[in-house]
Amino acid sequence: MLKELSLHILDIAENSVQAKAKKVIIKVEENLRNDRLNIQIIDNGKGMSPTTLAQATNPFYTSRTTRKVGLGIPFLKEAAEACNGSLKIESKEKIGTKIEVEFQLSHIDRMPLGDLEDTFLNLVIGYPEVHWKFHFKIDNNEFVFDDEPIKKILEDLPLSDPSVLAFLRKTIFSGIAEVKSNMKNN
Repeated sequence: MLKELSLHILDIAENSVQAKAKKVIIKVEENLRNDRLNIQIIDNGKGMSPTTLAQATNPFYTSRTTRKVGLGIPFLKEAAEACNGSLKIESKEKIGTKIEVEFQLSHIDRMPLGDLEDTFLNLVIGYPEVHWKFHFKIDNNEFVFDDEPIKKILEDLPLSDPSVLAFLRKTIFSGIAEVKSNMKNN
């Protein structure tokens, strides 16, 4: 079982890539006033058939051929429900999928967010053919990272180039740190 929410995000985002998504949006929002943590992963991949969608939270169902069980989404759903939350999946074939999970932010059993910065960075570097957009928000303070403008500027320079990697790391880490810092100062 995954011990951090960032690893669940990574798992679901990789499912989006496997579903041939060309664009993936990941939103993480902490609403301190309402004591909620909301995570959304939205893709434009191949989507799920109604039959697959109905089975998506069943741990004994998977569309993968490499293993016979699919535990990621069922475990995440169970974890959310144990923390006064929920998991919803919307999907349409040939259009894409949206997974939204919500937790009571202060619930004692809520797993930590984990290393969102490295998760985002690994997705951008690991899947450069995908257009990634990340939102990290605490109340009214938000950091948005969109890799498309960077890719246009770089043209053929790979994202894994050491100078580009350093820039991406600094941008993502400092953006998230600024949102967290603004919350401490308010």
